[in-house]
Amino acid sequence: MSHVIVVPVFNEAASLPAVVIAAQRYGPVLVVDDGSADGSADAAARAGAEVVRHPRRLGKGQALRTGFAVARSRGAELVVTLDGDGQHDAADLPALLAAAARHRNSLVIGSRLGDEAGPGLVSGRRNAVRIAGFFVNWASGLELEDTQSGFRIYPRAVVDAVHTRRGGFVFETEVLIAAAACGCHAVEVPVKALARERERSRFRPLADGLAVGAYLTGQTLARWQSELLAAGWWRRPRRRRMAGALVPTLGAPFALGLVLLQTLIGDRMPDVVTPLVSALYGQERLGPVGRRSPADGDDACRLDLTADVVAMPPAPRA
Repeated sequence: MSHVIVVPVFNEAASLPAVVIAAQRYGPVLVVDDGSADGSADAAARAGAEVVRHPRRLGKGQALRTGFAVARSRGAELVVTLDGDGQHDAADLPALLAAAARHRNSLVIGSRLGDEAGPGLVSGRRNAVRIAGFFVNWASGLELEDTQSGFRIYPRAVVDAVHTRRGGFVFETEVLIAAAACGCHAVEVPVKALARERERSRFRPLADGLAVGAYLTGQTLARWQSELLAAGWWRRPRRRRMAGALVPTLGAPFALGLVLLQTLIGDRMPDVVTPLVSALYGQERLGPVGRRSPADGDDACRLDLTADVVAMPPAPRA
C-alpha cells in the first residue's frame, strides 16, 4: 500500500536532518514546519524532504491536519506520522507497516511502554501516559497501553471522514476516541523510545498536560453517565468493569498531582509514583467489556481528520 511519512516539527533543526534521512529509507517524507524560527524547513529540504510551512505556529494538531491533506492529495493509502525530535526510530517502521497490512483500516500505534522501549521516556512522562491510556480505554472501549504516542499509521479510511475539533497535543487523543466511536480498531506495535536531541520534549507538563487532562475528564464523565444510564448496569460484567474504574477515577487528581511533581523534580525524589500508577491504572482493571476486536477490511470506519485544514504552499527547496 502507498504511504507518506508526515513529520510535524517546530524548531527541530538540530535533529531533523537525521530523522528525514532515516525515514526516507521507508518512504517519501513530508515535513510540516509549524512556524519554526530556527531554519527547520531549510534543514528538512536539504535532507531531501518535501516541506510545507505554516507562516506562524498553529500547534501539532493543525500541523498533522495539514500533513493529512497533502498526503491525501498525493493519493496515499496510509499516513505514517513520527516526531521530528529524534525520539522515534525509523527502523521500527517496517513492523508498523506490516501491522497496517495485516489490519486494514485499523490505526497502528507504536507503543513505547514495552520492556525494550529504551531511555527516551522518563518516569514522570511514562506514568502520565499510563494514566491517560487508562481513561482513553475507559471512555472508548479500546485496549491500548500508549495512547499518547505520535508514532502512528493512519489508514485512508480514518483520514477521510470524522470531524475533530481540538488542536495541540489533544488532537491525537481525540482521534483515538473518535475512531473507536465509529467502530475503528487500533493495534499496537512495540517500538523503541530514543533519547531526544533536546533534553526536554515539546510536550509541556502544565499547559499541554492540563489540556489533555481536561479533554479526558469530559470524556470520562460522559462514559460514566452512559454507563449509569444503561439498562442493567448493576449486572455483571458491566458492574465489574465500573467497579474497576471507580477508584482510578476518584484517585485521578491525587495521582496526576504526584506525576506532575515527579516530572518537575525528576530523580531527586524516591519513585513512589510508578508502583501506585501500576496498581491503580493497569489496563486489566477494565476487563474485556466494551472492547472491540480487529475488523480487517471494515470499510464502515469513516473518520474525518481533515476538518479546518489550513492550505499552505510548499516552502522553496534550498
